[in-house]
Amino acid sequence: MARLFGTDGIRGVANAEPLTTELAFRLGRQLVATLLEHHGLSKARLVVGRDTRLSGPMLEGALVSGALSAGADVFTVGVLPTPGIAYLTRALDAQGGVVLSASHNPFEDNGIKIFSSEGSKFPDSWESEIEARLNGRDVAPKPTGKHVGRLVHYDRAEADYIAHARQTFPFDLAGLTVILDCAHGATYRVAPKLFRALGAQVAVHGARPNGLNINMRSGALHAERLTARMRTGGADIGLAFDGDGDRLIALDETGEVRDGDYVLAICGRHLAAHRRLKTGVVITTVMANLGLEKALGQAGIRTIKTQVGDRYVLEEMIKTGANLGGEQSGHLLFLDHTTTGDGIVSALQLLAVLRETGQPLSALSKCLTKFPQILINVKVREKPPLESIPGLAERQASFEREMASAGRILLRYSGTENLARVMVEYEDGDRVQAIAADLSQLIKAAIGA
Repeated sequence: MARLFGTDGIRGVANAEPLTTELAFRLGRQLVATLLEHHGLSKARLVVGRDTRLSGPMLEGALVSGALSAGADVFTVGVLPTPGIAYLTRALDAQGGVVLSASHNPFEDNGIKIFSSEGSKFPDSWESEIEARLNGRDVAPKPTGKHVGRLVHYDRAEADYIAHARQTFPFDLAGLTVILDCAHGATYRVAPKLFRALGAQVAVHGARPNGLNINMRSGALHAERLTARMRTGGADIGLAFDGDGDRLIALDETGEVRDGDYVLAICGRHLAAHRRLKTGVVITTVMANLGLEKALGQAGIRTIKTQVGDRYVLEEMIKTGANLGGEQSGHLLFLDHTTTGDGIVSALQLLAVLRETGQPLSALSKCLTKFPQILINVKVREKPPLESIPGLAERQASFEREMASAGRILLRYSGTENLARVMVEYEDGDRVQAIAADLSQLIKAAIGA
């Protein structure tokens, strides 16, 4: 059996192999068995939530049924941002948390992501153990009578999560006009409630989920959709979240998109200036623009880069003791306030800098000058080692010699989709497009879908 768990849980087309209700049921049982063994308990507690996908209730029902049949008490919280489930896993003293979501993927996909009792990434070794259990004989508990698991519909989930997010922000937003784009996803209720409670004047887009429109031409993946609205004037900031709410892309008052690199530069420099940046380091990934490293370096801040994936950023942050890290894509980690990427909390930390400095986002963004960069996604039918594609390594090496130290090329596969990603960054903006197109066409000719 192929490995189920990827870089962000299990993902696939909902109701197709492997992401079926049968798998979800069995996973619920084996998850409980794993938690009981590692926590040394006779009873486990789970928190389970989801995003707005049509398939969410179907998979949730199966997984919850499996967990109940193994004797776990399950707190269901309904539609809630992924970081909300991480927070409630800790707050409710649960041994694990489960999110039914495929984050930024299209609506027909779904996924199962598991949090540990600390509200952080589930240990890799425990995932491997669950996979081994799924491939073997089912020896998970099968209690009867009063020992069957209890289902609790936890209706305080939204209020608890909003209160948690609010306590990370010691200001109000009176006099500020904010436009939110919730991607028709998991933030569609909590984000407007929170920002209005803080006193902001709030306009909302992407807050009418119908099960089919999550991430569709909206949210963090399509933040440019807010640009026209911002440029009509009157708004101080735009905040776009992705489908499960763990990602933020901001827009300044002029309508310019300010991605995760800008947020890391602004918040990193601000925290360092106030001696609140632990270890003087910001953790990011190889996708970060070269301009970010320069902007942080000018403020005496060291940058450490990991492979792509917020889980790798988090691992390095824990290893180094850093309290700020994230990705250009908008996955941002403020470990003083949360244990995982949280779009809403990230937005509040950015707004805190605006409040403390009294400057608009456009002015704060001047600390970062980006190198011209382009990212092309090539749909592929298979994922052989990129170095095995005839001529690709030689072509890349030729372009890298041309760019010398003034640019770079990064070729990799997506961890969650059948895509090859071609990223080119170069101080000569006129050449960036041509180089990226050349490499993309070579990959497409060899393995394009």
